[in-house]
Amino acid sequence: MVEKIYKVPNLTVDAIVTRKKNSADEILLITRGREPFKGCYAFPGGFVDYGEDPKHAVLRELQEECSITGVEPELITVSGAPDRDPRKHVVTIAYHVQVDPTHEVKAGDDAATAHWYDLEVVNREFTMAFDHK
Repeated sequence: MVEKIYKVPNLTVDAIVTRKKNSADEILLITRGREPFKGCYAFPGGFVDYGEDPKHAVLRELQEECSITGVEPELITVSGAPDRDPRKHVVTIAYHVQVDPTHEVKAGDDAATAHWYDLEVVNREFTMAFDHK
């Protein structure tokens, strides 16, 4: 019997982290340190390791890229358009993740920067990687 080989998309996760500061809504973003979209803003995230639960992966990626511990990932959406990532077909699971909003964030891994930004300014002015806008 000949086994059929299937091409399958890769799986990534994104952490959407928000907080209230004064009366403004803020969102945690990184700037990408590598291509594709080097220098563009993005949600913290990355590839799910083989054998890893996506909920664990999103918390791991948040810790690696922003040096902050997240809890209670809640599913927001799944994006899988074949051309959303120029490298290959990638399906992303986006989660809203809770963090302690007073903890300092610090870029790590492949993130060039990690900061809190005013959500209204992000919506109006920022160039985002992938389909993160």
